[in-house]
Amino acid sequence: MKRCVIIGGANIENYDLIRGRFQEDDYVIFCDGGLRHRKPLGIEPDLIVGDFDSYSNPELPVETIVLPCEKDDTDTVYAVKEAIKRGYEEFLLIGVIGQRLDHTLGNVSILLYLDAQDLKGQIVDDYSEMEIVSDKPVIVNDSYAYFSLLNISGTAEGISIKGAKYPLENGSISCEYQYGVSNEVLPGEEAEITVKNGKLLLIKIF
Repeated sequence: MKRCVIIGGANIENYDLIRGRFQEDDYVIFCDGGLRHRKPLGIEPDLIVGDFDSYSNPELPVETIVLPCEKDDTDTVYAVKEAIKRGYEEFLLIGVIGQRLDHTLGNVSILLYLDAQDLKGQIVDDYSEMEIVSDKPVIVNDSYAYFSLLNISGTAEGISIKGAKYPLENGSISCEYQYGVSNEVLPGEEAEITVKNGKLLLIKIF
């Protein structure tokens, strides 16, 4: 399955880490301010999307969609929708977690948007990987220092965590009480996470 990588304008400190996440056949969309990461990453765009309020249009010989500044969708959300129209079913978002909490939360919600359409989405920043756990089991290996499960959508029920320091059976996590922070995979084990009803945000810490 060919993957779409969308690059936003949030800070990236560990370019080596992020660069190692690219695959040769990725379809790459740079969103506005994300273009400042083009040279440090050594990656060229297949598509550029943006209103160019935070970065000047580089006028590259690449397909470019210029958006109005006043709109409902952020540049990143527009890029995701455009990629879905073009048939992509797997997404990696980078440069989308930063100092602007409003943009960060909005970008995390993109994972819910993708999951609702049975599409695969992941966010990677300098410190972690993020994805949604819903109707399919998710495995976490012991290469991560910690993992956390946060509810960002109602109440999740029937939660099971196996192979972890803090196991759980048929639990529930609400938005009001987030007790699923900083769990650990047991050494040499794999943690299996399942959710019967609802969705959880899985954050795996490097």
